[in-house]
Amino acid sequence: MNLRFSIWVKLSKIDGLGAFAGEKIPSRKKVGELAGEIISVRKGRRLAATNKRIALVELDDQYALYAGDTPGVMRYINHSCRPNTYMRVYKYSVAFYALRDIKKGEELLCGYGETHHEGHLVCCCGAKGCKGFL
Repeated sequence: MNLRFSIWVKLSKIDGLGAFAGEKIPSRKKVGELAGEIISVRKGRRLAATNKRIALVELDDQYALYAGDTPGVMRYINHSCRPNTYMRVYKYSVAFYALRDIKKGEELLCGYGETHHEGHLVCCCGAKGCKGFL
């Protein structure tokens, strides 16, 4: 688990557990990397079809990073239509970076982009201008 800052996991107002900044995180700094197992996209989509919550990032047309069975706080970053982090995929790794200064205690949020929910899961982020679905 490659963390650059202190991150806590606790109940989220958005969904389930969330990742929260344990200290101030400056804008544009790498927060940490998502740890997990490299699996096929086909297997990932089978897992996604049976789970509402899944820590899965498709890396390319063949491979995905599955973090659902891996300990680590980065897998608890929830979606928001007004995120404070962004995800960067590079080869077979996924890293999160701060979009702006993040205050200590603030939940880490990322705009997931396209998801396996294909616009059918109601978004619970509560952000101003929320798109309504994932």
